[in-house]
Amino acid sequence: MSAGVIDAAVHAALVEHLRRYSVRTGTFTLKSGRSSTWFIDSKQTVCRPDGLLLVADAMLSVLPADIDAIGGLTMGADPVAFAVAAVAAIRGRNLRAFSVRKEVKDHGGGGRIAGALEPGDRVAITEDTVNRGTSPLEAAAAVRDAGAVPIIVVPVVDRGGTCGSRCAAEGIAYRALVTAPELGFAFEPE
Repeated sequence: MSAGVIDAAVHAALVEHLRRYSVRTGTFTLKSGRSSTWFIDSKQTVCRPDGLLLVADAMLSVLPADIDAIGGLTMGADPVAFAVAAVAAIRGRNLRAFSVRKEVKDHGGGGRIAGALEPGDRVAITEDTVNRGTSPLEAAAAVRDAGAVPIIVVPVVDRGGTCGSRCAAEGIAYRALVTAPELGFAFEPE
């Protein structure tokens, strides 16, 4: 398997897992207030051991070799980042994990970063599901503020189809593991 390419069997199994556990159809009100005929709760995949292993396999195949750390905005990034770092360690790759708090902590060590992020690190930002890309770009700004460099954003699922262009505008590479069309739905940016 070459870098940047997800093994076809792993990708198919991840898509099937997401369809089985994370995708719901019906009538849903999205965060934006718009109505949709489908909803994805990717945490139903990223919080199951078999789903996490599929995510880690896919993620590790697309991460550049020079990435030092993986993380993103807490709560959506946490299970993904921690599982990917653990599986990477088992495979002999040193990849540290971190979380970006939603707000600055004003006690203890302070700041927005919790975990093993170091100044100068080359970073992968992750998220369970992206729509517009607000959360990963907020995480990227916090990573920059901590003296590290966001290199790539890799969500498990891209529901909206606009995150990639927003990342490109900030000079950050983008690669979703699974897209809405791969799940059988059109992109629906919120």
